[in-house]
Amino acid sequence: MNVKRNIKDIKSKLPENVKLVVVSKTKPNEDILEAYYSGHKIFGENKVQEIVKKHEKLPKDIEWHFIGHLQSNKVKYIAPFVHLIHGIDSFKLLKEVNKEAIKNKRVISCLLQFYIAREETKFGLSLEEARQILDSADFALMKNIEIRGVMGMASFTEDKNQVTSEFKALKAIFNTLKNEYFSESENFCEISMGMSDDFLLALNEGSTIVRIGSKVFTP
Repeated sequence: MNVKRNIKDIKSKLPENVKLVVVSKTKPNEDILEAYYSGHKIFGENKVQEIVKKHEKLPKDIEWHFIGHLQSNKVKYIAPFVHLIHGIDSFKLLKEVNKEAIKNKRVISCLLQFYIAREETKFGLSLEEARQILDSADFALMKNIEIRGVMGMASFTEDKNQVTSEFKALKAIFNTLKNEYFSESENFCEISMGMSDDFLLALNEGSTIVRIGSKVFTP
């Protein structure tokens, strides 16, 4: 497999302001190192045990993103090193991230995950639930987390119109939150949407982070 060539090909399609998170879940360290030595240092994992093992073994300047469904009782394992948590889908989870960030003397960057798909297997907040979090007194006291934007996963379907409408919905949510809560924050700037099969559609709707695995680790 030619990981270096694949990454170069994907990046050639990305605007300058868009980050590529190489989804390295289930991939051996050798494959990740092939990407790393090509110059890429941003990787995403969706299992806590796996990301911890890889962080221990791989170069320490790798920027690890947690992109899966995160259970509150496992936050403590990734809090010392995780760069960005994409999937904040409850206030309970956000509180736990803040608690563990305090213990590690860190400010942990997070994205609020929204439910935009027509699939029950997906996780995420509604706009109203996000407002309840951001309006709360508890949130105002959280000094060790930074909300940097939003994340969402479109439906797994070949209907491009449906996927596009779901990405449009996430962009609209981002704009609403930006206007209502983060108008003064330059750091609230990320829209994590788009994977191997739909990232070009996501780019058209304003994605700033794409999460791509299969198109990287393919022959």
